[in-house]
Amino acid sequence: MSGDVGPQPGLEVRHRRYIPYAHAHYAGHLVDGAYSLGLFGDVATEMCIRTDGDEGLFASYEDVQFLAPVRAGDVVDVRCVLESAGRRSRRLSFTVTVVARGAPTPERPGAARLLDDPVVATTAVGTVVVPG
Repeated sequence: MSGDVGPQPGLEVRHRRYIPYAHAHYAGHLVDGAYSLGLFGDVATEMCIRTDGDEGLFASYEDVQFLAPVRAGDVVDVRCVLESAGRRSRRLSFTVTVVARGAPTPERPGAARLLDDPVVATTAVGTVVVPG
C-alpha cells in the first residue's frame, strides 16, 4: 500500500473476561499465573491481526510480574499496548486488572461486586513476530 506507515505505537487492544470457577487451581479459588499469560496471548493475537493481518507468534516474555491474585469469579480487563514495531517484531505491554470479584455467601452463592478500585494483578512485556 502506498503511504502505509506500518503499525503505530500506542495502539491498544482490550478484552474483558469472567474467570469461571472451573479454572480455579488452588485453595481460595485462586487461578494459576499461567492463566494471565494465556489471556496475554489472546490479546496479542488480536493485536497482530489488527496490525498485520496475521495471528503472529509469541517469541518471548520479559518482566512478568504477578502483583495480586486472580480468582475464580473475577471479571478481568486484559490490556495490550503496542510499544514499538520493527520489520517483523512487535514489542507489547500487557496488564490484567481485576474489575469485579465474586463475593458468594451461603445465602447468595452467586453474589459479586464491582471493585471501586480495580486491582492490577499481572503485568508483562512481550515480543511477537509476524510474517515478513
